[in-house]
Parts: sequence; structure tokens; C-alpha cells
Amino acid sequence: MKKEIIKIFPAKISSEVNGYNNLVNFYRELIYLKDSVVIIDMRKTYWFEANLVAALGAIIEFLNTRNNYVEIVNVKAPKEILTRNGFLKRYGFNEEYLTYNTEIEYKTFKENEGSQFSTYVGVEVLNNQDFPKVSKLLNKKINQSICELFENARTHGACENIHTCGQYFPNKNILDFTIVDLGTTIKTNVNNYLNKTKSGAKCIEWAMIENNTTKTGKISGGLGLAFIFDFIKLNKGRFQIVSSDGYWEFNRGKVLKQNLEYQFPGTIANLEFNFADTNSYMLKNEIDINNIF
Repeated sequence: MKKEIIKIFPAKISSEVNGYNNLVNFYRELIYLKDSVVIIDMRKTYWFEANLVAALGAIIEFLNTRNNYVEIVNVKAPKEILTRNGFLKRYGFNEEYLTYNTEIEYKTFKENEGSQFSTYVGVEVLNNQDFPKVSKLLNKKINQSICELFENARTHGACENIHTCGQYFPNKNILDFTIVDLGTTIKTNVNNYLNKTKSGAKCIEWAMIENNTTKTGKISGGLGLAFIFDFIKLNKGRFQIVSSDGYWEFNRGKVLKQNLEYQFPGTIANLEFNFADTNSYMLKNEIDINNIF
């Protein structure tokens, strides 16, 4: 008979340094558990940004690989939204709620499901009626760039599953879209490639520079995020990456990087799009200089 272990989930999980620290610290409390019934108790949780269930889903995947059975109990404040996006339905919460079209479905993709991921990004994110106005070609290019996150997890991280979820926050006029994997961390990949001992934050910073890559042979490209990064700059959005003990964030022209208290066993990438942006965008090569009026 498996031993029952109760773990109290953090009170607040948000897309900021403290929120990620809370998630990583929660993972740290679980890393030695195996052959157990792990009960995640959310009685003290009053705030959980729905896009970050992608990270919790990855943590639960880790627990399952160690022959643990996971239950979630005492869900209060975030219960409705976490049911609407499909996350809690996986754990026996079947109450039906009206949708407000603010949730992006929680999904898990296998490493060979890149085309399904691309369709999901298009339907759930880029074709949202409130997404900033972009041309069809630019829409496609943004989709391809986001899919590089998927490819990065598959090739660099060598992981089996990629967890995704998102949430539109009407009061802030932003949409957060989070992609999580439990593959090899950016810190490990970069330090192995450079033969260095850089910190987690500095490794992410290195990987975010265009043309920097740890891929070798005929496989080209680094994180492949230069394009989506450029769009987020113009859109005045936000881009966050957590990998190992590193945290890197771009937010409205400013970069924040620091090391977390503990290590996450993979990579969390969060893209935040500014839906208050009233500009229209297209690729440079779509502009006809002979017919600009």
C-alpha cells in the first residue's frame, strides 16, 4: 500500500519572480518522493494565474515518473477557471461552468506533435479576436517562431512531453501563454557547449542573443526566438524564461535577470501579449514602396 503524503500548495502563484520562486520551491519539496500517493492541497491558495498550470502539470508529470499517484484537493479561489481550461477535469473536477472566452485550454503534446501544437497556437492565441492586428504572413511567421519553443524543448531538452496553457486577463488587457518542458535545462546545455560554469540567468541571457546556439552539425538555430522577441518588443509585451535556477525577463524595454532560490528541472517560457496595442503590423517585405498611400 502506497504511503499518503500531503503537500500544501503555495498561497500565490503568479507570472513574476516571487510566483516562479514559489513554484520552484514547491517542486523542491517533492523531488525525493516516490511510490506514494501525493495529495496536493490547495486550501491556502487564493491566487493562481491559470497559464501557470502548465508548470504544475509538468511537476505532476515528474511525480508520475517516480511511480507516485497524484490527487488535488480543497481547490477554492481558482477552481472555476482551472476547470474551464480543462486542467482540473484531469483530476476528477467535473463541474461545468460557463466559458467567458478568456481561457486557453491546458494541453500536453508529445514530442512528435509539432503540427498539432502549431494548430493549437493558431486557434487559441493568434486568432483571438483581440490579438494585435497583424497580416496573414506575419501571423504565420509568429506561429513559426512560437513553435521554435516547442522544437527547442524537443531537440535541446530531449523531453517527452510539452505542457502548455494560457489565460486572457481582460482587466489588464493582456494574454499570457506558457510553455513548459522537463528536458535538459538551458543552463546545462549552454555550459556544456561553452565549457563554462555560468549561472542560470547568464546562460539564458546568452541563449537569447540571436545566432547563439548549442546545436551542432547540420541542425541550425539557437532558441529561435529572435523573431517573437522582436514582436513582443514592438507590442510592449513581456517575455519570461525560467530554467534551472535562472530567471530572465524582458518587460517593456527593460531586462531583468537573476538567480532563483532553487532549481526547476526544465524550462518555463511565458509569452505575454499586450492586447491594448492598437498598431497594425506586417513584414517588411510586404510593404510596396511604390504604393504606400
